[in-house]
Amino acid sequence: MKLWYAVHTHPREEAQACAHLKRQGFEPFLPCYLKRRSHARKVDLVPAPLFPRYLFVQLEIENPMWRVIRSTRGVVDLVRAGVDPVPVPDEAIEEIKRRRDAEGFVVLARGLGLKPGSPIRIDIGAFAGMEAIFQAERDEDRVVALLSMLGRQVVVQVPIHAVVPA
Repeated sequence: MKLWYAVHTHPREEAQACAHLKRQGFEPFLPCYLKRRSHARKVDLVPAPLFPRYLFVQLEIENPMWRVIRSTRGVVDLVRAGVDPVPVPDEAIEEIKRRRDAEGFVVLARGLGLKPGSPIRIDIGAFAGMEAIFQAERDEDRVVALLSMLGRQVVVQVPIHAVVPA
């Protein structure tokens, strides 16, 4: 029976380890999200591992072939309790997969705890740098906000990853 296991990787080598594991016939899963990066007065989003230095692999532990994972480029070892690798619950992996957007990135903004009337700042897009008032979540990818423009209140919809609490 195939179960999920956590793989500990070398620093910043998660993608390399994932590619090598896939090439060896394993089923790796490297959850990533879009991380906000500021550089030279420019803000952009870059892919980043959800769990730095970790990825997941699905395998049958009864098959001794899993031991080659330890010698895979970019991999340190599987996460273990004593000698045996510790399985990750399927529910945890499924929840991470369920939170992915159309491009495969995990959406984290649900944890902001925004309530209607909360002040927010829009960091990305046409309204970048503007303060607004959170109104509601439209769907998994967008929020509705109230923005003061041209002397009046305007309702706008912005991507959920572009919003941070003010």
